[in-house]
Amino acid sequence: MRKLSLAILAGLFLFVSCNNAEKKQEEATVKAQETSFFNTATFEAEGPKAFYAWSTDRIPLVSAHRGGPYPGYPENAIETFANVAEKMPAIIECDIAMTKDSVLVMMHDNTVDRTTNGTGKVAELSWAQLQELKLVDNEGTLTEFEIPTLDEVLEWGFGKVLFTLDVKRGVPFSMVVDAVEAAKMETFAAIISYNANDAKLIYDLNPDLMISVGAGSVEAYEAHKALGIPDENMLAFVGVREPEKAVYDMLHEKGITTILGVLGNLDKQAETRGDQVYAEFVKRGADAMSSDRPIEAAEAIKGLWPSESEKYKFINK
Repeated sequence: MRKLSLAILAGLFLFVSCNNAEKKQEEATVKAQETSFFNTATFEAEGPKAFYAWSTDRIPLVSAHRGGPYPGYPENAIETFANVAEKMPAIIECDIAMTKDSVLVMMHDNTVDRTTNGTGKVAELSWAQLQELKLVDNEGTLTEFEIPTLDEVLEWGFGKVLFTLDVKRGVPFSMVVDAVEAAKMETFAAIISYNANDAKLIYDLNPDLMISVGAGSVEAYEAHKALGIPDENMLAFVGVREPEKAVYDMLHEKGITTILGVLGNLDKQAETRGDQVYAEFVKRGADAMSSDRPIEAAEAIKGLWPSESEKYKFINK
């Protein structure tokens, strides 16, 4: 009888513990949605194609290149993403590499030498080995932050940010798409492609996903269109220099949102001439900007948000 009573008590304790854990998770999800700049319910109800479809009342946004590293916040770290996401409605551009035991992790370079306190090629290191490393910020300062997996990033990002996922060479697109689907993040994660054939592969894997395509010219757009990729699936990366106005006009006429890569020289222009330069890029046709200075860029273009917009149903202002 005493053993039976103990078993019953243990079962009740386990039941209560599980319920408490589930309740805490639900509360955390609700809190994340309440504090996010994005309206998760609207995104899930209407989908990313409705949000990204270009319109004259579009809301200009900023994409944080490599997650938006700043002093103390290394690139491609969840803590770095969070630092940006609490200050602005962020698109997080991050990089996916694969370990020798086929774990998808956040890493831009082929090696871990520059961004961690370790050495070696990512493809020749195991996930267990990467877990022993700490990330280094762009100033060379060692942090306590660790290399996250793609699964961890997608789980963290739900209800907080939008993603553009940069799939590094040697990483199968199918594995990335599977991870996005498993995390139920199709609504919030677009996949970056570097040529029309890769874009077609992504589209065939999941026709509901948004795809960042290289479309800095009419010819580049037509190459994607010829392979059957619908306009509604495209986010047009127009390059790291401003395209001709005719390119912006053509893409906008087709309802395609454009992303200008201001990382590098254009960010440096803004540092030298003043952050109002970012607003000039938007006025000339950029709908989003991929920047190494995302917080400054987002602040500079806030004044260009329209007074009224159908897109505001997606944004918690």
